[in-house]
Amino acid sequence: MNGVLNILIDIASTPAILVALIAVLGLGLQKKPISDVVRGGIKTFVGFLVVTAGAGVIEGSLAPFGEMFQHAFNMQGVVPNNEAIVALALTKYGTYTALIMLAGMAFNILIARITKFKYIYLTGHATLYMACMIAVIMSVTKMSAVPLVLVGGLALGLANTIFPAIAQPFTKQITKNDSVALGHTGNFGYALSGFIGKYVGNKEKSTEDINFPKGLSFLRDSTVSITLTMGIVYTIVALFAGNEFISKNLSNGTNYIIYALQQAGMFAAGVFVILAGVRLILAEIVPAFKGISEKLVPNSIPALDCPIVFPYAPNAVLIGFLTSFAGGIVSLFIMIATGTTVIIPGVVPHFFCGATAGVFGNATGGVRGAVVGSFIHGVIISFMPILLMPVMGDLGFQGSTFSDTDYGVTGIFLGKLADMGGQMSVILGVLAVLALLIGLTIFGKKKTSETKEAA
Repeated sequence: MNGVLNILIDIASTPAILVALIAVLGLGLQKKPISDVVRGGIKTFVGFLVVTAGAGVIEGSLAPFGEMFQHAFNMQGVVPNNEAIVALALTKYGTYTALIMLAGMAFNILIARITKFKYIYLTGHATLYMACMIAVIMSVTKMSAVPLVLVGGLALGLANTIFPAIAQPFTKQITKNDSVALGHTGNFGYALSGFIGKYVGNKEKSTEDINFPKGLSFLRDSTVSITLTMGIVYTIVALFAGNEFISKNLSNGTNYIIYALQQAGMFAAGVFVILAGVRLILAEIVPAFKGISEKLVPNSIPALDCPIVFPYAPNAVLIGFLTSFAGGIVSLFIMIATGTTVIIPGVVPHFFCGATAGVFGNATGGVRGAVVGSFIHGVIISFMPILLMPVMGDLGFQGSTFSDTDYGVTGIFLGKLADMGGQMSVILGVLAVLALLIGLTIFGKKKTSETKEAA
């Protein structure tokens, strides 16, 4: 039994396999020829591996940047890193995490079936991390095993339905259609960036329409502009960190400036690979998903990882990262000045989440929307972990914590419910959210029928 459970967990937590199986299922339900089913499954599988490889390249180039930054400016504190905190949590809460994850995916499909919120969350690793955080918080309430898994799974299913729905109005503005949604743990922050951009910017002045002087027209190429920009950023931090530290600890003897430029190039290469993989995935998964939409969950929409929006505004990706990181640095100085827990800017979350926030801010407010929306996003993902840490029991003070906004919103909500009235408050709170979604669905149907009758 444990062997079967482990296989299911491995499949569910491996996005490439999970989404490839979804593509195969969708094409099979449409009764496509076996050649189309095989091709669609393999291309989706490979596309996700390409994206994963690109993300790995970026994370590999950002890791030494984070070390250089901390050494250069002598910063000590809590570093938000989802992988690190999950690795710590799984040693104690691994079984509950696995069961909540599987229950959450089932509840996500059920909620999409019975409500108007038709989002199927397909980002497996994000689901695993959210399940892990929920397992920790639910365990703090001392809830017994069965209700912990069921209530935790329902909370996860609700989160994986609600957050794509919150971001979808802005996602549609980016993709120009309603065929795909965003399934990532920063959706609350992305939606907020899009909302801010709407009021502070002008979407007619897009980041993608930046007019470079004729002699600098080569900067229109996103690979070139990203390489040059990151080359400058890496070099500045390397100069502060010093040749001795970098040569001994990071570059294996390579000159520190050469090493910095190499890492900047690797960063740009990772972005290039991600964009190629995203195009491959979208070309296959959207048509394949029609089968699931028609047969299992009518009108369902696949919610995919945040890089799916990167090709729509590559300039906004870079602007979003840099301004979100700037927001993290400003927040760092505020924390030091006010004597709170110090959150060291996590370069990985500021890239993936900040870049996405930039794309959302640009969609509604152009250049100004991308800058302001991403900066505020950077401030939020700096301060929100401070509020999240106390609700996670002993695990909240381990030198690392969850970084993205959806972890903060979900964790703080569940944690505050637990503080108010323990297990029963959590159960009633989660059921109240489900009732709200069902109520909005019923109200929406009544409104639609009244509109038709009036017409």
